[in-house]
Amino acid sequence: MQAAVHDAVTGLVGERGYGNFTVGEVAARAGVADSSIYRRWGSLEALLTDVMLTRLNARSPMPDTGSVAGDLKAYAAAVAREITGPDGPALLQLLLALHGADEQGLRARDELIADRAGQLQSMLDRATERGETPPPIDDVLDHVLAPLYIRVLFNAGPLTPTYVNGLVDRLVVAGEERVGL
Repeated sequence: MQAAVHDAVTGLVGERGYGNFTVGEVAARAGVADSSIYRRWGSLEALLTDVMLTRLNARSPMPDTGSVAGDLKAYAAAVAREITGPDGPALLQLLLALHGADEQGLRARDELIADRAGQLQSMLDRATERGETPPPIDDVLDHVLAPLYIRVLFNAGPLTPTYVNGLVDRLVVAGEERVGL
């Protein structure tokens, strides 16, 4: 049931946008009773938060290519695939909508950010253990992930492999220049 309901929500957000459908419409599309949705999630906001966290936090194995640049490129490519996939734009719209919705939306946003930061920090820590000097996590967020999200949210151009790899290359080169390598 959860997958069908989540699919219904992302479809409706993609078609109509946030706030333009009801629990009854989600239930009808998912082929379940609306009472089942209320029993499991309690409210439309709780359901939307669950969809966003579940879909955007879906983890694939963290890359371990042997270098921080390789790891960051693999990670950024995975994020690019995730946010440009069939549900990606709708989920990002949902994230923005929930951000301003209520305390639960803010908690969902904070949980997503903490999850992304934890993933990145584990990658950066592994690079340090290998003797590399990885960029600070804030630089990865600002110079790699933020441009990916902005491009998708504002339909500002495709996330081609060349573009994604270029973001990482510029970050790594800037870091090398900063430490004098």
